[in-house]
Amino acid sequence: MTVTETGATALHTDAVRALAGWHPTDAVQQRLRDDYLAHLAGQPDGLYRACLPAHVTASALVVDPAAGRVLLTLHPKVGIWLQMGGHCEPGDPTLAAAALREAVEESGIPDLALLAADGTPAPVLLDRHQVRCTGKDRPENTHLDVQYVALAPPGSEALISEESLDLRWFDYDALPELTDDSLRALVARARALTA
Repeated sequence: MTVTETGATALHTDAVRALAGWHPTDAVQQRLRDDYLAHLAGQPDGLYRACLPAHVTASALVVDPAAGRVLLTLHPKVGIWLQMGGHCEPGDPTLAAAALREAVEESGIPDLALLAADGTPAPVLLDRHQVRCTGKDRPENTHLDVQYVALAPPGSEALISEESLDLRWFDYDALPELTDDSLRALVARARALTA
């Protein structure tokens, strides 16, 4: 077995563990979790972009609870304000590490920490959505997004990356209009968990 295969197996095992041990907030989230676990049971490569028509992704909403604000990116492909996130990579040891890597890369804040449950970073919500991540002329595929909350130190300053059209802090009660219900639900959940 190559190092890449070993890493992929470890990440797959971790994703199954993280999802199986997570306690969904309602029946909709329970069904999503069951669907994600079924996807991973049938797809050893189910965490990578090459797995079509669906693959697991990892994201993290960056929050500064002391200031009551969230950091959002204006996504260049989707054209709306979203949390940081993206595809898992072969070097990611865990699903939480993939979410944290994406959050650090896209926020420019190096000392983020994922919100934990019982000492272990834990997802807060799941979201399934259609995207064209393989190219604008290619069919849509499905992202099975596992969403975390990343805590920023008070007063953190963000640094925009090449992956964003814009990057801004927004007060919990002043989210931009150009966003979606999934992001609003994630902000509400993060706010409740960090109050």
